[in-house]
Amino acid sequence: MRLYKAMDYQEMSRKAAHVISAQVILKPDCVLGLATGSSPIGTYKQLIQWHQKGELDFSQVKTANLDEYKGLTRDNDQSYYYFMYHNFFKDINIDMANTNIPDGTNPDSAAECARYDKVVSDLGGVDLQLLGLGRNGHIGFNEPGDAFAKGTHCINLQPSTIDANKRFFASIDDVPKQAYTMGIKTIMQAKKILLVVSGEDKAKALYDCICGPITPQVPGSILQLHSDVTVVADAAALSLFGDC
Repeated sequence: MRLYKAMDYQEMSRKAAHVISAQVILKPDCVLGLATGSSPIGTYKQLIQWHQKGELDFSQVKTANLDEYKGLTRDNDQSYYYFMYHNFFKDINIDMANTNIPDGTNPDSAAECARYDKVVSDLGGVDLQLLGLGRNGHIGFNEPGDAFAKGTHCINLQPSTIDANKRFFASIDDVPKQAYTMGIKTIMQAKKILLVVSGEDKAKALYDCICGPITPQVPGSILQLHSDVTVVADAAALSLFGDC
């Protein structure tokens, strides 16, 4: 595991974007596993800037997103399809037919999870998986629990996750209570993993993931077992590190 310190969110975003751009340059038809939320927005903005300068070509890239809220349509401004399109895809030259996100409108959880597992498998797996980190240590929407979930599954979001996401909705009652998410096994099968973490509110989770025991109570701790993980975190997120 490689750990890179950034002074602030902007520097963290640039460093993370360098890792992703190197992957795209070295393998133009790579499969990128993508994440949503506030953590990767700066990284996407940097990649867009480099693309618009003619330095990055996404025309052959394929993507697979980690998760999607169950019950939200693609045109809902809080869906992760909407997020990816408006924060990244519309500003680069990616073929939208090569982008993949779980279908939150499918009410049949078993069918949708099986479908999405096949999508990822048919892509040949993920070359580089971008991850953020929840305050409770979740990656994707894999919440703390008694065991590591393997494949794509429908998860009941924990109150802490719902509370963290309520700022994006009119009220906490509007926050979806379930989501489809890639499982831990799928994430761990990615050839490379890039974890971006920013803010003091993530410091405890990041410390537990990197320095604590490997436990499903801290889902991100499983990353200690992956052979190629890069962590880019700002000073606030690394505030508890010292003797790790």
